[in-house]
Formats: sequence, C-alpha cells, structure tokens
Amino acid sequence: MELVRVHGPGDARLDEVAEPEPGPADVVIDVAACGVCGSDLTYIKQGGLMGPGPEPMPLGHEFSGTVSFAGSAVTGVTVGDRVVANPGNNDVSHIGNGGTEGAFTRRLLVRNAAAGGRIFAIPDHLSFEVAALTEPVGVGMHAAAQADITAGDQVVVFGAGPIGLAAIGAAVDAGASDVVAIDLSPERLAIAEQIGAHATLAADDDVWASIRDRHGLTKTVFGPMAATDAFVECTGAPPVIPAIIANAGTRARISVAGLHFQDVPTSFLTILTKELTIRGAMEYPDRFEDAIELIDRHDMAPMITHRIPLERWSDVNELIAGPRSFGKIMVTMT
Repeated sequence: MELVRVHGPGDARLDEVAEPEPGPADVVIDVAACGVCGSDLTYIKQGGLMGPGPEPMPLGHEFSGTVSFAGSAVTGVTVGDRVVANPGNNDVSHIGNGGTEGAFTRRLLVRNAAAGGRIFAIPDHLSFEVAALTEPVGVGMHAAAQADITAGDQVVVFGAGPIGLAAIGAAVDAGASDVVAIDLSPERLAIAEQIGAHATLAADDDVWASIRDRHGLTKTVFGPMAATDAFVECTGAPPVIPAIIANAGTRARISVAGLHFQDVPTSFLTILTKELTIRGAMEYPDRFEDAIELIDRHDMAPMITHRIPLERWSDVNELIAGPRSFGKIMVTMT
C-alpha cells in the first residue's frame, strides 16, 4: 500500500509499504480523508520531527475513516464503525508525529486502541472530510478555551489558518459578541467570515486603531487601550505577541497557539501592571468528543479549500510550496 513519508528537508513522497499487521489490542482504519496540518509543513521543511532521521517519517494525523479490523481485546469499537481518532492518546508511536504510522494512507494501524480513549464514533450524517477536521478543530477549541472566552466577550484572533479558523468558530460558538480575524491573506479572511467572524482586518492595515474603534477603550496605567477581552495568537510571527501585550487592556487574556521558534521580547512590567493572563495552547479539549460535537453544530466545512486524491500527492507538495492563502488541504483516499 502507499504511505506518505518524509525523507529529508522538502522531500515528502508516496512510498510503497507493507500492509498493517494488527494485534489483539489494535484497530485498523480504512482512511477516507486526512487533512494537511501546519505541523506537517514544518516536518516537511525540516526533514522530520526534529530534523532528518535515520528512517523516513510517516506523515498525517488529522483523519477519519471506517474500522476494518478490531482486535479481540478492543471494546466499544466494531468493524464498520465510522470514526475519528486521537492520534496521540495511549500511543507510544504518535500517529504522524514521529511514530511508526501515518494517516496519509488507505489502511492505518492504530496501536493500543484497547486502552480506550482513542477511537470516537462520528454521526452518520457527517461527511468523512468534515469529520477529518476534528483534530485541528480540537486544537482551535482548546486555544479559545485557554483565553477563557465566554458569552459576550470581544475577541481578536491573529492568524486565519486552520487553527485560527477553528478558534474563531469556537469563540463564535461560545457566544462571543464580536470576533475579529486578522490575517495577511484575503482568501483566508473570506473563509473566516464564512466560519462566523464578525469582522476581518488585513494584517498590513493599522489594525490596532481598527480594533480600538471597534471594541472601544479601557483605562490602563499607560493610557487608554483596546477593550478587547481576549486575544488568540495563531501566527507564530515574532512581532505579534509584543504588540498584543503593548496594546491590550487591563486583565485581557492572551492564548498563544502559534508556533514560535524564536525568542520573543516581552515586557513583564507591562504584563504586571496590566495584570494580563498569558497561556500557551497546544492540546485538545479534555473531551476529544467536544470537537466532534462542535463540528456537528457549527459549520466548519468552509475551512476545507482543497481536496486532493492521495495518488496526486505531488499536487500537495506544489501547493504548500506557494503562498499560505489556502485553508485546510484535505487528502482523499477514494
């Protein structure tokens, strides 16, 4: 069977590999769709999890499909079930994140499924492509939760890539009164509007003046600042966090979900005097099913902008080499 693996920096390709050999504690899923994650792009760029390794790295962890094998020790999972899976829970291999399996394939071995908390059924009416958004939507939900977003909040999300879009959807679903999306890409901002953002701003505009005009002002020891309640940072761009800290109002909450590979200068005097809360966000909700339920009640399908069959993986390579103006790239297996 075919499996996408990373062989070195910029070198992700379809390889022929052996069919899965499951044991009594394992499950095999016939994958229907698998999304391309931002971390996948990083793995491809650097040649693996932490750079090139001795073996090619299997890729893909945002997937959905149908159970075609359930080991004798596995309970609560039946052949024929339509499912998604937590790619890392109870698993030493971490599917698509440095382990021995990856989901850009047609038949995926899920090890140690008997431990539970790994495989989750999806509603019959939910398409496999939309269901494959569960993992990134879970990350975006957690990013919104780390900013304690609740009903009535005014929110700004920096970055309208898939995680930012998921955070926007989660904030709207939580009842935020005004959610503003900021990005460089007009295409991504258009998707943000479809997901439910109340306003969008181009990142090269005077965004802070626009935010202050929209959300109003609040007093701080440094003078009037934006009255935004919560910020979600999903860009990974070094200037964004210092700008949020400098412009946020007293007791604003900041969630950082963007990957920052460089140190970011931070004024702890400003954090102290404004009593800001800053949290990192890189996990899922405590209940993985929360992401399935969000997708079921809030339309996240506009996140998907490209659908590419597995056998045309070279088209994925070409697309990710260009500008980051796409939403979620969905690789289909049928």
